[in-house]
Formats: sequence, structure tokens, C-alpha cells
Amino acid sequence: MSGPAADALTPNAMVILQDRPVVAFTKWLAEGLRFCSETRRGLQIITGPDSRITVPLRLVLTGPNSHWVVRADGGYYDGLSGVPLVWDGTAFVPDPRAQTYAPAYTTPPTEPVGAQLTVTFRVRHTSDTAIGAAAEQVCAALTGEPPGGWGIAEPATDVWRREQLSELFWSRGAGATWLTIVGAGGRPAVGTLLVSKAGEAVEEAVTIVVGYADPREVPIVTLPTLLGGVAAGRHLISLFTQLANGRGDLTSVPRWLGPPAPIGMAVSAPDPGRAGIPGPIGMAAGGAVPGPPGIPTQRIGDAQSPAVWYVLGDGRQQEGWQRYEQLTRHLQAQFP
Repeated sequence: MSGPAADALTPNAMVILQDRPVVAFTKWLAEGLRFCSETRRGLQIITGPDSRITVPLRLVLTGPNSHWVVRADGGYYDGLSGVPLVWDGTAFVPDPRAQTYAPAYTTPPTEPVGAQLTVTFRVRHTSDTAIGAAAEQVCAALTGEPPGGWGIAEPATDVWRREQLSELFWSRGAGATWLTIVGAGGRPAVGTLLVSKAGEAVEEAVTIVVGYADPREVPIVTLPTLLGGVAAGRHLISLFTQLANGRGDLTSVPRWLGPPAPIGMAVSAPDPGRAGIPGPIGMAAGGAVPGPPGIPTQRIGDAQSPAVWYVLGDGRQQEGWQRYEQLTRHLQAQFP
């Protein structure tokens, strides 16, 4: 089996050198990822310490043995985690001798640091519903405009039209289809969309990241209202929001900028009686499924497809992760 040209191809990894200021998930790299998936190899991108990567590339470099390999100080480290790496003859792997993060990773950046809001959600709907409607709603709510473009890689060269997304998906025999999305509003927004069949229904897994030069402009308090439309008219399986320090242009630097923290989570529960389209969860008095003590709830969606928003934090405090773990245990017990 042949794949795209690589700087090194071993039984365990495809290694590609990218000495450029910004590395995007181009069609060439998308082909490389497909080849790696089919041959069970890791995709490993080598850059210098001053390079940045885009959101779609960052999201796909999370598979087994895949790394953003940063060359610095005579060695290598993972640009997303800071873990020192060594070449073992077939791939870059974590250095077993390392006791701490790579020095270049912990060096503070010199450029201004803003904030990046990440919204990750899954929805399920009937096969006659236009694909991409939920992603369009989220993008419009957070940036003021629907997405401007989409594509199977970067750059997203096709003008955003939901009917074209549906045409592409069904033309592929309803096989799983991965797409990238780019915003067109007043704020930078980039995302990915994975469409797949789920029985008689269609399921979409979406991640949208929005950039803020000033972290104080992130709409923490109004997020439940802004994102409530995702649940309306379709089944919202789950939605999760978190905030992290990062560049306002949404590129990632190979530096430690601090940990992300959760803001909120929304869920509804399945009802197998509606031809593959789960229905609303049983609402308690007051219109919300009670959460664990200390976790406020808010109803979102509409009467036909209600969901519940659980407040986890302000996107800055790490205590929110404890509430997240408490909530997931609570929900697993309620809806095993």
C-alpha cells in the first residue's frame, strides 16, 4: 500500500517535516492521516519551536503514536503536552528518562495570550434533516454569523451551504465523513464536523473553537442561552464547554499556557421508542433533571426536545473538573 510522500516511513509512524510559521491540516496531511489510519501508523509532524499549528491539525494529532514533534535545545518534545520525546528507531516516543517537561515548553510566550472557548457536542436527527444546522447555530450564536466555509481539509475553500454537506455525505454512501468548518463572523472560529449513520438516524460530532483576544469578552454567563438552540428540534446527546488560555487567532503554540477549565455541560437521555431518534429526558419539577448537590441546573432546548445545562465553573477554576467528575458519575448512575 502506498501513501503520500513522507520524510520517514516506518512500520510505526509516518514522519513529516514542516518548517513553516503555521502548519495547517492540508489535503496532503489529510491523505497522510488516512494512510496512517489504514496502516495503523502514527502521524508525527516535526516543526521548530517557533511554529504554530491550526485547530484541525491539533485535534487530529491525538491518535495513538501521533505527535506534534518540536525540535528544540538539541532534543525533541511533544508540542501539545511538553513531554520530551526520543527516536526509538521506528517512531518518536516519550523519553523514559525524562523527569520533567521540556525547558522550551515551559518558557513563557512573548506574544499576547487571549482565550479559546471550545464547544464540543453530539446531536442526532432524522436522515431528512439538513446536515450542519447545529454547527451553524453555534457558530452564529458565538460569532454573529454562520460559518463562512467548509472543506475536507484546510483551507476550507467551499462556501458554506448546508445542502452541499448533505449531498457529500449521501454521495459517499452515508459513510463517515469528516469536515472542517471556518467562521465568517466578528470573531475567529474554526471547527470540525464528523457525520455518521446511527441506525436509521444521522449523528453529528462537532467541535467549534472561538478565539478571544480579551478573555473578559467570553460570554460565560450567557452561554446556556446562546447554546440552547442546539437542542431545539433535534436530540442533543451531549454538549461540553471549556475555556483555555491561547492565541486569539486560534493557532496553538508549543508552550505551556495553563490548563483548561470547564464551564458547563448539557445532556438529554435516550428514549429508544422513536425510530432511532432519542427523546427527552424525564424532567423533574421545575423543568430540570436534578444534579448532584452544589451543581446548578438550567433547562435549555424546547418542549419537544428539552435538555439540561449543568453549571460546572467559570472556565478559570480547576475545581470545575471535580464537579465534572461528580456530575458524570451522577448521570451514569441515573442513565446506565
